[in-house]
Amino acid sequence: MKLHTNTAAGLNTITAYGSGYVAVNGQRLERSFLVTAQQLVEDWPASEVSALTPEQISELCAFNCDIVVLGTGNTQKFPPRKVLRALSDRRIGVEVMDNFAACRTYNILVMEGRPVALAVIMEPPA
Repeated sequence: MKLHTNTAAGLNTITAYGSGYVAVNGQRLERSFLVTAQQLVEDWPASEVSALTPEQISELCAFNCDIVVLGTGNTQKFPPRKVLRALSDRRIGVEVMDNFAACRTYNILVMEGRPVALAVIMEPPA
């Protein structure tokens, strides 16, 4: 699906998504990634929600965002409690959604000027 937004110059936004990919500013990504309005980490080493570690989440904490939107693949799946605790201990809110809902939510929050990070876990092809 191609998304149409009123993007502000210089902000990272999700411009399209589909089965097995998400596009950030037109750049197609097929591996797990992290993105904020100003930064993009194209190869985040997360492949399964159930295997997420606090160490992987620490990269998100370095962005100094108030909110993390976690895209968990084709369906909503919750990460281990220790991962959620790593964020809550730093007073960072987290929303867990399927990838497509996470992409739409991230775009809305970025356009509102909110300090948000999007973490997308791309599932291996079936």
